Amino acid sequence: MSTTLLLSCVIGYFILLIIIGFITSRKSDNNSFFIGNRNSNWALVAYGMIGASLSGVTFISVPGAVGTGAWSYLQMVLGYVLGYLVIAKVLLPLYYKMNLTSIYTYLKNRFGFWSYKTGSVYFLISRIIGASFRLFLVAMVLDRFILSQYGISFEMTVAITILLIWIYSFKGGIKTIVWTDTLQTTFMLVSAIAVIFFIASDLDWGASETIKKVLASSYSKTFHWDFSAGSHFVKMFLSGMLITIVMTGLDQDMMQKNLSCKNIGDAQKNIYWMSSALVIVNILFLALGAMLYLYAEQKGIGGLNFDATGAVVGDCNLMLDGDCYKKDQLFPFLSVNHFPPFVGVCFILGLMAAAYSSADSALTALTTSFCVDILPQDESEIPKKTRYLVHIGFSVVLLIVIIIFKNLSDDSVVNNLFKAAGYTYGPLLGMFFFGIFTKMKPKDVLIPIICIAAPILTYFIDAALAAGGFKLGFLILLLNGLLTWIGLYIATLINNSTLEAK
Repeated sequence: MSTTLLLSCVIGYFILLIIIGFITSRKSDNNSFFIGNRNSNWALVAYGMIGASLSGVTFISVPGAVGTGAWSYLQMVLGYVLGYLVIAKVLLPLYYKMNLTSIYTYLKNRFGFWSYKTGSVYFLISRIIGASFRLFLVAMVLDRFILSQYGISFEMTVAITILLIWIYSFKGGIKTIVWTDTLQTTFMLVSAIAVIFFIASDLDWGASETIKKVLASSYSKTFHWDFSAGSHFVKMFLSGMLITIVMTGLDQDMMQKNLSCKNIGDAQKNIYWMSSALVIVNILFLALGAMLYLYAEQKGIGGLNFDATGAVVGDCNLMLDGDCYKKDQLFPFLSVNHFPPFVGVCFILGLMAAAYSSADSALTALTTSFCVDILPQDESEIPKKTRYLVHIGFSVVLLIVIIIFKNLSDDSVVNNLFKAAGYTYGPLLGMFFFGIFTKMKPKDVLIPIICIAAPILTYFIDAALAAGGFKLGFLILLLNGLLTWIGLYIATLINNSTLEAK
């Protein structure tokens, strides 16, 4: 496929986003940037959040991971539903009752200054890591399949990508993001459906035969019951629930969209509809992953690379046309090199949509949290110039972190993302749920120490269990949150003894 055609599609897509950004950002102020004047349509938010929740990780990495993990990811997706129910019934009523702009203000009211700042910093770290992982994946695809053909370096690819995101989002913030997310969700879903239809048509499969082929293949195995493995159903289900709670309910990025709805009822409807749609959409992408591998095998293009013992080779786990690739590159490789131009264009537009529906809102949320939670002034008094500078600053930070990731990531990106979330979101899980479900008051000054110690202890415990043959998997998040809870309980006992001594 012509790289010029693909590059033209990328440029045209960004021009469209910039136009939307210009239209939606007129007469915007801090209130528009931070919470969209609390006037967003809930159905629009729900639809747009599908794309933001899935991101480029789901678009590329989930289909790629089907090669070795089959549909085990669906076990986690089922846990998402329970997690969204907790968000709708427990967290959203709390946020709306307190009329919050930043959800971490809750920690200030519940525990004190140091808890508030600790929660904010952990969010900033978590979102920087998450957004960087997602953009890294997309930049890798753009670099390998398009921009490197023009002599543009990986670093320049990342810089251009982030600059374009900044241009269309820096003025309108969440008010713009609600609309761009809607467009991007549409492109992402159309792209996935177009590829599925092409593969089925090219292999002469009808609708019923396609379903039978996918379900009969080894790629559709869903449930795992080996408790020592990280993919055991209970571990994955609980992890899915907890990851949803922390990466949506305790995440300023995702909650900022919900808080832009007119009232609590609209925000809850948004969550209910989005959670139902996410299950269906994730099944769609898992089916796409199975079809991509089946297509590559049937066409003699290649497939997974196994060693003499039958294990997938880590450094070169996928051979396509005689060359070495990572599983995450299966979808882009086939789209660019073996699918017709129309399908390739759909893939590129879907990739752009999936990546930027999460990256643009991440930049907005990072800017919001820093301005509201970190800067020593009231949010209504923050000058636009300051907000612009913070927005630029986080753009540069993402650029630096992505370049660092370039030489550090060998595993599937979706796995790396959730592993990182287990360490960075764990303290937030422990703090919020300790505050919501107990009336205890820990010594505020000790909370930063607890939130640093908990992830460190989690790492060593996980390593010790792994050495004994037991893998926690994504339950690292639960252990981290539990250790934070225990630390807060001890800090409460210390606080009570101090008060009694006085």
